[in-house]
Amino acid sequence: MAAEPLRMDVAKIAPDAYRHFLQLEGLIMQHVDRKLLHLLKLRASQINGCAYCIAMHTDEALREGEPVERLTLLDAWEESTLYSEKERAAFAWIEEVTLIADSGASREAYEALKVHFSEEEIGWLTLAAVQINAWNRIAISSRAQYDRAMFAHAAPAQKATEPA
Repeated sequence: MAAEPLRMDVAKIAPDAYRHFLQLEGLIMQHVDRKLLHLLKLRASQINGCAYCIAMHTDEALREGEPVERLTLLDAWEESTLYSEKERAAFAWIEEVTLIADSGASREAYEALKVHFSEEEIGWLTLAAVQINAWNRIAISSRAQYDRAMFAHAAPAQKATEPA
């Protein structure tokens, strides 16, 4: 099935709003560990089925040295031993905020965060969840397709290494 053409370009339709989205993105990146942020964005994008964001955040994570195995097992993070308890708490939170109509952002998930993150950090994690869910909805509704060449100015991709 061929990709549907771009329906709309929100950046052109609402440039001021789009600029504010990018500014918020920059603020979040200043307050959340970049490697964790890539994983959180990727996990929310998997849940939402956002092809653009899955491709983009996988690419970004690989460029910053995230091992392929951690990316491919992210969808099964609860069963994998590759993630720390801190990451697990953040994954549970991103999932609950992404699926908030189902989970309501449970007390259990919030309490698990408090073991590893300060109140301020939890606030930024929540903003990260809100932001990626907004980006997912923009990309899916507009039928945007990720083009790695658009981000050629970023760090070069790391070569995959063969397992020993």
